[in-house]
Amino acid sequence: MGAFTRLMFGVATLGAAAVAHAEDAPICAARPGKSTPPCTVPAGRFQIETGLADWSLQKNAGERDTSLAIGETTFKYGLTDRSDIEVDVTPWQRATSKAGSLHDRASGFGDITVGYKQQLTNNDSHIQAALLPVVKIPTAKHSLGNGKWEAGLLIPIGFSIARSPLSVGLTPELDWAADGDGRGHHAAMAQVVSLGWQVTDKLNVSGDLWGQWDWDPAGTGKQASADGSIAYLVNSAVQIDAGANFGLNKQTPDIELYTGISKRF
Repeated sequence: MGAFTRLMFGVATLGAAAVAHAEDAPICAARPGKSTPPCTVPAGRFQIETGLADWSLQKNAGERDTSLAIGETTFKYGLTDRSDIEVDVTPWQRATSKAGSLHDRASGFGDITVGYKQQLTNNDSHIQAALLPVVKIPTAKHSLGNGKWEAGLLIPIGFSIARSPLSVGLTPELDWAADGDGRGHHAAMAQVVSLGWQVTDKLNVSGDLWGQWDWDPAGTGKQASADGSIAYLVNSAVQIDAGANFGLNKQTPDIELYTGISKRF
């Protein structure tokens, strides 16, 4: 048994007693939708959230751009009852662009994002909040990424509306993004407002309004979308989902369709 295997076995063994009480708690995944819930993976447990397929289309001024990601997966491990570590990997993606007789296409491995989520409130609090700092590792080739390290801070917030099946989520985000010319970094910001409806114990429907502001020195970029998603709890440890996002301005993809599955171990 190698050193890494022994380490992971030891961590899992130490966490086993701590997670027994969470055995029957429903899985809480960051998908579907662009909002991020404040919940974390129970201590000592692993969770995998996979986008089976994610496709988008944008048409603007005679140009047609598409993107397709297969198998984008976030791996999570619960460090404590209120914190976890998260690693997001895109094993394959493709981007195409067509303008008149010009055709461009690129495909391959995407960037990797690493994050640490820390809940700021107790699990039984009426209002839930967390901090999620993230770092992007530039592993994608230049035709698919910008080749630059970037970072961000998300503040997931959620609360249920009393005596109703409705809940509200907010995810303000502040980013340290690379300049378009590759010579430095600048500030960017995003915000998501989400309204969720717990239709049944297993079925949840939600609608989001999303906006992003990118203050690149070469010119400010603004994106916005209206999104809808559905999630179905197969059992307490498995969730399947699907969603659609609709762009509200010319800088945003016209439509994005996706589906995925989440599993806790």
